[in-house]
Amino acid sequence: MSAPTRKPESNPRFGPAAMMAGPPIAKPMNFKASVRRILGMLRPDKKLLWAALVLGITGVTLAVIGPKILGHATDVIFEGFIGSQLPAELTKDQAVEAIRLSGNNTFADLVASMSVVPGQGIDFTKLSQVLMWALAVYVASSVFSLFQFRLITTVVQRTIYRLREEVEAKLSRLPLSYFDKQARGEVLSRATNDIDNVAQTMQQSMSQLMNSVLTIIGVLAMMFWISPLLALIALVTVPVSVFVTMRIGKKAQPQFIAQWATTGKLNAHIEEMYTGHSLVKVFGRRKEASATFKQHNDALYASSFKAQFISGMIQPAMFFIGNLNYVLVAVVGALRVANGSLSLGDVQAFIQYSRQFSQPLSQVAAMSNLVQSGVASAERVFGLLDAEEQSREPVLPERVPQARGEVAFENVSFRYKEEEPLIEDLSLRVEPGQTVAIVGPTGAGKTTLVNLLMRFYEVDSGRITLDGVDVTKMTREDLRSKMGMVLQDTWLFGGTIADNIAYGADNPSRERIVAAAKATHVDRFVRTLPEGYETILDEEGSNVSAGEKQLLTIARAFLAEPSILILDEATSSVDTRTEVLIQRAMSSLRSGRTSFVIAHRLSTIRNADVILVMESGRIVEQGSHDKLIAAGGAYARLYQAQFAGAAV
Repeated sequence: MSAPTRKPESNPRFGPAAMMAGPPIAKPMNFKASVRRILGMLRPDKKLLWAALVLGITGVTLAVIGPKILGHATDVIFEGFIGSQLPAELTKDQAVEAIRLSGNNTFADLVASMSVVPGQGIDFTKLSQVLMWALAVYVASSVFSLFQFRLITTVVQRTIYRLREEVEAKLSRLPLSYFDKQARGEVLSRATNDIDNVAQTMQQSMSQLMNSVLTIIGVLAMMFWISPLLALIALVTVPVSVFVTMRIGKKAQPQFIAQWATTGKLNAHIEEMYTGHSLVKVFGRRKEASATFKQHNDALYASSFKAQFISGMIQPAMFFIGNLNYVLVAVVGALRVANGSLSLGDVQAFIQYSRQFSQPLSQVAAMSNLVQSGVASAERVFGLLDAEEQSREPVLPERVPQARGEVAFENVSFRYKEEEPLIEDLSLRVEPGQTVAIVGPTGAGKTTLVNLLMRFYEVDSGRITLDGVDVTKMTREDLRSKMGMVLQDTWLFGGTIADNIAYGADNPSRERIVAAAKATHVDRFVRTLPEGYETILDEEGSNVSAGEKQLLTIARAFLAEPSILILDEATSSVDTRTEVLIQRAMSSLRSGRTSFVIAHRLSTIRNADVILVMESGRIVEQGSHDKLIAAGGAYARLYQAQFAGAAV
């Protein structure tokens, strides 16, 4: 059930000042804590994660073995080529000795370190076996990686599914005061854009990050196995890479925070300007709205450009460092082959490993901008999830099975802001079946009184009871199920007219829907439409008039058959003739039901059983219309001012 909202003038989100306000300054986020919290979200699927890790280790191990096998193939080719150049009548030792006698000791050392057979060329049988092993290893590695990616995709999508559920449940637990302080577009941006960004980050980074780390470990082990000296040379560039990545990442992180904070502000502005586009045009605020949009858009452009540019510097820097590493390995490796310390195949494999070693480092560094962006979005989602919730429901709630409609306010005090009192020590008793009209100037606390009754806000002191039961001891769902509400601001959803009326009850029959429509005079205009009750309404209800929308919301409340009716300026959008008809329908509906009617048009509440006159959060007068007119107090002044103004 929609809550009555506070008036725009009391909400800092409205007005020219809010339109021209820039994005808030983003506070530095706790990156490590946020990452730990994201990892904690994966805990329900830890078995799948372990399985993905095992598959990843297997796949990476096979991929790491591949270059070593291909290096052996190179050795077979090179040994066959050298063997074909040596005399067939000599043994290997004789050939080496002959080469030394010729004065070529370096070549003699190279031949001595190889498994050559003088006079024999390339062993294609052995070469084909080696290549088949390499092919099998790479195919198996790809298969394991495919299954690993599928498992990680499953984990990520399950995690985001749970996150969306948490956000949806959280939104239902947040108090109305939270939405008073947050622009709707900002909340929507956190619930949609930021969650999508977290999903994209996890999907792209988890498997890649896992494989990159495993590849670094596996490649490093193979490099030390082949040549500890070359491995140490390759490791010299690692601290440089880490230092560069951390320095650049530290400068990029605040820009990502600003980027997503500004995105939320831009979405909020667009949503508000689109919702109120008619008012923007009527009051000639299009230029101001465009200027505010440009301000937010420029801020988003600046922060996004800085974030992407700064983080984009990481990959070129890593490529440069990787190329230096490649040159060092190639030079030292060539010298080691020349003196016979390493085979040509091992050097070839090592150069591949050095590339494989620098590539995951570059990938991890390049992912830093994606990770930082995702963590910035996750921080905004966590901010929503950590927002203060409305008070918890009672463990053993009391129930009012069939509410009679007796309502009592006992010494109730409430304030929206701690330093600004609104309602102080208010007491009121409403008997079952009474119609209570609440009148008073804007900001007197009329709508707030209803908000407190429905527990959209909690009282600061005192209590409110329904049939003698403290409403705080009832569940909100049970309490609100006893009430029907018609607001001044109509709300319709995309669907048929019948669906919108039926929203007030659980699976009502078409007969009940039509009966409620007839009672509220909706039926007469619905039958003039080509599709009748099956006419599709858009979310704004732009294909029906304002008065017809108001009638539809009244029909919705009629169908609910509540014990307590709350009408907040419910007839403000209908013409005088329709208002008279609705008043008659309301009279029959209010029979036996308690009704609270908030009204500025005093002509609509003349027949109320009790009229409460509120000023500054207090009831200054109460009684029937005739009694209050005769008293000549605040109500009489309001009544005379209203009708005198109408006459003028």
